Amino acid sequence: MYKKRYSIRLLFNANKVYDRQVTAGIGEFLQGAQCDWDIFLEEDFHSAKHNLNEIKCDGIIADFDDPDIEQALSNCDIPVVGVGSSYRDKSKYPPLPYVATDNDALVKCAYEHLKKSGLHQFAFYGLPEEETCRYSREREQAFCELVQADGFHPFVYRGHSTQQGTWSQAMHQLKYWIQSLPQPVGIIAVTDSRARHVLQCCDHLGIFVPDQSAVIGIDNEKMARNLNRVSLSSVGQGTHQMGYQAAKLLHKMLQGQASEAKQILIGPTGVFARQSSDFKALQDPNVIQAMHFIRQNACRGIKVEQVVDYVGISRSNLEKRFLDEHGHSIHHELHQTKFNRAKDLLRTTVLPTSEIAKISGYPSLQYLYTVFNKNLQQTPKDYRLAHNQSQAESISQASEQIVTEY
Repeated sequence: MYKKRYSIRLLFNANKVYDRQVTAGIGEFLQGAQCDWDIFLEEDFHSAKHNLNEIKCDGIIADFDDPDIEQALSNCDIPVVGVGSSYRDKSKYPPLPYVATDNDALVKCAYEHLKKSGLHQFAFYGLPEEETCRYSREREQAFCELVQADGFHPFVYRGHSTQQGTWSQAMHQLKYWIQSLPQPVGIIAVTDSRARHVLQCCDHLGIFVPDQSAVIGIDNEKMARNLNRVSLSSVGQGTHQMGYQAAKLLHKMLQGQASEAKQILIGPTGVFARQSSDFKALQDPNVIQAMHFIRQNACRGIKVEQVVDYVGISRSNLEKRFLDEHGHSIHHELHQTKFNRAKDLLRTTVLPTSEIAKISGYPSLQYLYTVFNKNLQQTPKDYRLAHNQSQAESISQASEQIVTEY
């Protein structure tokens, strides 16, 4: 048992996915270390920003991506740990313990993922030039350097803010930019939220994702990754580990163990590949059309005949073209798309298997069991259990590898 109970303030915006995930990491440290901390998490974050001088507590962990908070707390007389963006210019770091997301590594993960699929044209959709978006500038710079180093031209668009009053205009301008890009193209969005903007615009414009525009975001935001018709690929930030390390630093400071400021750099947890970046270098426009229709409708139980009707050529002609491009039949592609959807739902949701069978386009739960037994020699339940165990081990190993102190 620790000798003193500490009052700790967390200055994070609960409306931001990034902040919520960092806060969850702080909680993981508290549960493991059994600290005697009384946590106060602001319900009204914006009000707290304007009353920072009135904060009375023993320690603070705060989001330093907000320049107002960084300025107010950089010379605070109580222990403070900042959490935020990494910077290439070391002078931009605050003079106190700081846990940063590795922007260069995040962008490199996204870029390498798109490049290995065979793409040779790349674009970046960022955020407007604002002080609260400094991490976007860092990611944009990393993107441009990676693309230029490979001899490609980087296409960059920062876009506009997307509040209620500016939404329509912002989306109109984004559509114009997307239409101006060469195809096929890989688009890296600075966040998952911006990536969803791209997916929505592509859908409105009739641009096939991922065949004409492959898209990947950054955050791996679970809550909203399926809000678009095409599931979003994303790079996972080590946000839980950021929160964990921030709480660990503050704990040491409160115990009198920290003697000097340091920065801890947290790398990504990896690429979570989904449909939006599943690009294959297809040349035949009829096959591209067929693939788009299959991705959109396979789980609705469509048959080969409906794919043929959509493309508008003879079945024998389309089957030959499909075989030349893919090396397998249209029927096989329909089966594989449904099967992959079922596996994804088993890995990422807690939905009952009967519901997963229905969503994936299978006529019954028994049919789903038959498909899994034939293809994997295991039941859907066993597949889910095996994946969850493997995922837990991978996260544990990643947590040990993604921390760099300097």
